[in-house]
Amino acid sequence: MTAMFPSWKRRTWLMVLAVAVLALFVANGHLVYVAFQSQPECVTAGGLQAAKAAC
Repeated sequence: MTAMFPSWKRRTWLMVLAVAVLALFVANGHLVYVAFQSQPECVTAGGLQAAKAAC
């Protein structure tokens, strides 16, 4: 199978794949980080409350 794909081409595709997987992990990690950092403060708005208040 190495005769069909030159080593530089295989290496290039592996690098592209590695960068894409890394970008996916970084993006998901950032979403998790933002979700935990943006927890709203305990606020009562017109008598409406969360189902299970943390305050």
